[in-house]
This record gives sequence, C-alpha cells and structure tokens, in this order.
Amino acid sequence: MKKIMIGFVAATLFSMAAMAEDARLRVGHPDEYTVKKGDTLWDISSTFLSKPWKWPEIWHANPQIENPHLIYPGDLIRLIYVDGQPRLVSERTVKFSGGDQKLSPSIRVQQNSEAIATIPLDRINSFLSQSKVVDRKELETAPYLLAGPQKRIVMGAGDLAYARGKFNTDLTNYGVYRKAEAFIDPDTKELLGVQATGVGSVSIKALDGDVATVDVTRANEEIRIGDRLLPGEDRPMQSIFYPSAPDNDIKGTIIAVESGVTMVGKFNVVMVNKGERDQLKEGNVLAIYKKGETVVDRVSGGKVVLPDERAGLLIIFRTFTKMSYGLVLEADRQLAVGDKALNP
Repeated sequence: MKKIMIGFVAATLFSMAAMAEDARLRVGHPDEYTVKKGDTLWDISSTFLSKPWKWPEIWHANPQIENPHLIYPGDLIRLIYVDGQPRLVSERTVKFSGGDQKLSPSIRVQQNSEAIATIPLDRINSFLSQSKVVDRKELETAPYLLAGPQKRIVMGAGDLAYARGKFNTDLTNYGVYRKAEAFIDPDTKELLGVQATGVGSVSIKALDGDVATVDVTRANEEIRIGDRLLPGEDRPMQSIFYPSAPDNDIKGTIIAVESGVTMVGKFNVVMVNKGERDQLKEGNVLAIYKKGETVVDRVSGGKVVLPDERAGLLIIFRTFTKMSYGLVLEADRQLAVGDKALNP
C-alpha cells in the first residue's frame, strides 16, 4: 500500500510538472498577483511564465467581466486549473469611500485608456506618433517648407509660413517631417526605407498654384526651411500589444538603434530588417542572438566562429513594408547592431 501511495504521489507530481512545463510556468510562480499602477502586461506575464509571450495561450477570459482581455490596476490575477490545464483569470475590484469591495464575478465599468499597457509606452511614444519609415522617393517629392515669417529660416507653433509642392486639395492638415537615417539591409544591400522624424504639423490656409500659405499648428522642435510635408496618418495610438510568436520563420538582424548608437540595452528601440512583407506583425516577440565571436584555435590552428548565443528578447511595436521597430524587453548582456532577431 505504501509503495502504491508513493507511486501515486510521484505520478501526480510528474503530471503537475508536465503541465507546468507545457504552460511554461515560472519556477516559484505565485498563485495570485494584484495589479499595480505602473505595471505592464509583460511584467505580469514574467511573474507567472518563463516565456511571457505565451500569456495569450493560458489566458482564460471571464465572460462576466466587461473587456475581459484588458487588465486594470487593482485587478487580481489568479492561477487556476481548468480541465487539468493551468489558466490565468482576472477578478475585478472597485474602490468605494468605505474601502475596496470585490465585485467578482460582477461587471466593473472602466475606461479602456485606464487599462495597463503591454510594454512601457514612454519608451516608444515618439516612435508611434512622430516617426515613420517611408520610401525615399516619397519623401524627396513631398511638398517642403519654403519660407518662414519675415524670411526667417526657422518656425514655431503659431507662425505663418509658406510651403511649395504638389498638394492634395482634399487635405488641409499635414505633418512636418525631417529626413533622418536611411536603412540598408546588411545582407542584400537593399534600401529598406528612410526614417522620417516628425517635428510638427501645419494646416493649409490658402493655396496659390504650387505655393501654400500654412499655419504652424504644432512644433516639437524648431521647424526649418526644407522640412517635408506628409499627410497625417489616420492611425490610432496603440497601447495594447498582445505578445505572440511570429506565424512564420523570421531570420532578421538588428540594423540600427535609437539615437544612432551602436550598443543595445534593455528598453532601447531597435530597427529590424524584417517587416510586413515577411508577415511580421505588431506584438510579435523575437529572440535576440548575440553574434558569435571569432577566436583563434590554439590547438588545431586557424580561426573559428563561435555559435550565436541567445541574449535577449524584443517585441515588435510598429511594422512597415520592409522593416520594423522593436523594443528590447530583456537583455542578458550588452547587445549590438548586427545581432540576430529570430523566432523565440
């Protein structure tokens, strides 16, 4: 009987370990966690899972909660088992003058804007709203700022200015962009696009032939003669990125880092030479592999290239046709331009 009991306990423990492995639960994970202001979905996922991008696979939506896929400060995240499989669920709370009262499984009305973000948005806001990658020809043929008030070469918000080019008569508002870095694929040498950095916006006041009188409605920095005008994007700011592995095999490379530096660390924005044409999507997670060093073989002679080593993770938050922007979420060591970005 004792042997049977020991065997049963061992089998149970093995079964639980197998389930944890399948769900990729982190060793020492808690059974529950209360969401705090400032948390991100990635932080919470990392609390429970060894592979945070697997969060959607074990998330169990509560149909009695409005917007069950959104998580708010004060929510209680609990680990439960459904049909023997681990699942994460949320319970809502609401604050009254008399204290916190749990409403599970009642409905709690919340504004979507109060939901926690997947990743720290302050790290990527400028790349979501003020930066995009365009075709070189598109930028070079776009209308440009011709002159400022009293022939000034710089302009600011509230100034009246003049622009020249081929304008779309159906558009009245344009973003003001400045040419930045051109991105070249390190392997194929293909031009992937040119980064256009947003410096402000203008509104068309009058149009005389190819010369427009414009009001400068916004300026993030000094607007200069020669800056280009591109149509504003009808693209809502996204805060919720659901982590996922790419649908196909991605073999990318980090080709640039924000601010033009070459070394990469946690929460740096990086540019990857894969985009929409490669079926890369916003929310896709990629593993970063440190390029293997070349060493001298002191026994057999010659040089040997060591294997690439996994050294971090990034999440794609903005895609373009030929390339993408990503945010480094984990970095086990210092990374660099030229490191690989592959399926996690």
